[in-house]
Order: sequence, then structure tokens, then C-alpha cells
Amino acid sequence: MPELPEVETTLRGIPPHLVGKVVREVIVRDSRLRWPVPDSIHELEGARITRGTRRGKYLLFGSPRGTLLVHLGMSGSLRISDPSAPWKKHDHVALTTAQGRQVRLHDPRRFGAALWIEGDPAQHPLLRELGVEPLDEAFTPEALKAACKGRSAPVKAVIMDSHNVVGVGNIYACEALFMAGIRPDKPAGKVPLPRLAALVAAIKEVLAASIELGGTTLRDFVNEKGEPGYFQQTLRVYDREGEPCRKCGTKVRRIVMSNRSTFFCPKCQK
Repeated sequence: MPELPEVETTLRGIPPHLVGKVVREVIVRDSRLRWPVPDSIHELEGARITRGTRRGKYLLFGSPRGTLLVHLGMSGSLRISDPSAPWKKHDHVALTTAQGRQVRLHDPRRFGAALWIEGDPAQHPLLRELGVEPLDEAFTPEALKAACKGRSAPVKAVIMDSHNVVGVGNIYACEALFMAGIRPDKPAGKVPLPRLAALVAAIKEVLAASIELGGTTLRDFVNEKGEPGYFQQTLRVYDREGEPCRKCGTKVRRIVMSNRSTFFCPKCQK
């Protein structure tokens, strides 16, 4: 599933082909995505894309008429194409620019989204309850401490809750907790501030590193060029059950938390 680094990687690749360009045509080949693609998406036709941003895992392409919100779902990607290129089976929505390029939303499982927002996108129901961005200065040890205060829930659950901080998916949560030396099932309210500071730093580091390496290749994620990311080659604990910890040699363990596989080193993480 594309996580924040994969979405950020896409964001860095797509805007040169869209921002500043006029949308000549919006093509909806299959509107049956996670939410039906609205007819109002055609309001984008004839409008100039003025900005491309990201909020959590949502891509936002703004114009004077409104904002196109794109979510990649479980297996989606945005790909640059020539309008004359053959359509792939799971190419569902496309924007054709007046400059003769096309951006296609490819989504085999159709859990993605392409929605049209009029007015302030920050007030959209999908966006207005989102927490702080993990790479922003506002994501501090004190902010995480406030989210953890009095909580008996596992610290991993707290950092994966998008109401607290956005975009820390399962892979990156496991990796950051390992880097910070914190067991994923430790009650959040019992993690002291100095260790939360280490966790905040680890989250920022692991996300930034993944962005630089193009995201994590799991199953069928590809970037905006249709190429896989390479961060998976550097994973320390995720999906390494039974393998030796890269730091101490102890076998990596796997437990299930909230129906998700969680990996950690029982010696390095306390």
C-alpha cells in the first residue's frame, strides 16, 4: 500500500507535468473507485493547475475552479503517458493537458479515489481531522507526548493514528520504533519524553530516507514513472521474522497488532 513516502515521491514527479498546465480533457473510464468519481470532476476541463501539494496520503491539485483530490488506495499510481498510448486494463481516470501529455490514475484494486473539491480543501471531511505532518516542525516530542498522555494503547497504535500524526504506516512505524529502541506494544502513556524525542527523530529520519530512495516496494507499488522504490533493501526489522537483528543478532520477532504484522527485536527494543 502506498504510504507517505510513496505519495511524496509521486508528488515530486507529477507536478512538472501538471502544474502550470491547462487541462484539455478529463477522461473517466471507470468511476467505480473507493468513492464514485463525481461528474463535477469535469469542472477541471479548461482550467489551469496552479499547485500540487500533499496532505497525509492525499494528493491535491489546485486550480481557480477547485481542487482535485487523489488517493492511491492500496495499489494505485499516477503515471505519465502519451495520450495515444494504449490504455492499460486498470487505467481508470486521466487528465490530458493542452501541452499533449496525459496523467493516468492506474489502480488495479480500485481502492483509490479521484474527487472534486470546491472551496477550502482543508475543510473537506477527508482532510479536516488529520493530525500533524510528521516532517513538519510542529511534530515535536511535546506534541507526541500530548497524544500519548494517559493512553494505555500501544505506542505503535498512537503513531499510526492519523488523528495524531499522518502518514506513519505500518512499515515505517516498525522501523522507527526499532531505531528508537521502543517495543511496539509498550503502553503509550508509559513512554517518557526523552524516548518519545528519540521516536520523533526516528520517524522523521526513516520517512526522509525512504523519500530519498523512492519509497518502499511492497507488492505492486510503483512511482510516477512506473518504477519500483528501493527503500525495502534497507529495512531493519519489517518483514524479517526469524532473521538476525542487524544490530545485535537476536532473531526478529513478529506479533499481530490491530490485524497487522508487527516486527521488532526483543533485545534492542524495551
